[in-house]
Amino acid sequence: MPAPARPGLVVGPTLTIPRAELTERFSRSSGPGGQGVNTTDSRVELSWDAGRSAVLSDVQRDRLTGRLGHRLVDGVLTVTAAEHREQRRNRDAAAHRLAALVADAVAPPAPARRPTRRTRGSQERRLTTKKQRSTTKRLRSSRPSRDD
Repeated sequence: MPAPARPGLVVGPTLTIPRAELTERFSRSSGPGGQGVNTTDSRVELSWDAGRSAVLSDVQRDRLTGRLGHRLVDGVLTVTAAEHREQRRNRDAAAHRLAALVADAVAPPAPARRPTRRTRGSQERRLTTKKQRSTTKRLRSSRPSRDD
């Protein structure tokens, strides 16, 4: 039995953007569409006011504005989809794109990398290889030329 549908755009297991906070705009697409490209509004712009959204916690809002600040215009995040001929498919593509953007932006930062030292064996192998290579080159250059 499928899971019950939650109203809105599911971003993650704990975050769902309500449909009331999403704004869709349609316009003519310059992409594929044949004769219908000039008459059909298949391009979709999906906008979400992240600055005023009630579903984000303060921490999530700070992460989102820090990571996507260059894409926000007055706190509004806009995603465009025009790669399909059908408006429905472009709506789905825009929704998936917005959900992926928000999920990446809201995710907690990765743990800090602990620097590690190279092993003694790896250092010795590196130096041995360098010595072999330099010996090979030195032997090549000391050969007499064959200008008989």
